[in-house]
Amino acid sequence: MTDQPEPASADLPAKPHGTLTVRTLAMPADTNPAGDIFGGWVMSQMDIAGGIAAYERARGRVVTVAVEAMNFIVPVKVGDVLCVYTRIERVGTTSLTVDVEAWVRRQRISERIKVTEGRFVYVALDENGDKRPVDG
Repeated sequence: MTDQPEPASADLPAKPHGTLTVRTLAMPADTNPAGDIFGGWVMSQMDIAGGIAAYERARGRVVTVAVEAMNFIVPVKVGDVLCVYTRIERVGTTSLTVDVEAWVRRQRISERIKVTEGRFVYVALDENGDKRPVDG
């Protein structure tokens, strides 16, 4: 295990797609026994970002109903700045699908590295917790 940044892969995009929605610092309390950041912590940050994007598009309360896809590409390290980007992929009658990408800046200054991507589905709810039209 080294402290060198992961090499950029030729098949990975050079820059994030979507809007920067969440940015946070990976801390030692979020590590697994191997010393990397728990995948569940990364996934929760992505769900928060996706929920923000869905809330803004639906103009109100949304809940996560599914994670259709999740790919962990490289580990997140303590001290990485995790940057989560979102893009609305699909808007249905009551649901929204959000593409979410997580990138890091190693040692807070280096080039961005894509670490994780996923597709999250949210449903819009009314004040009673019932499904409601996204555009209604």
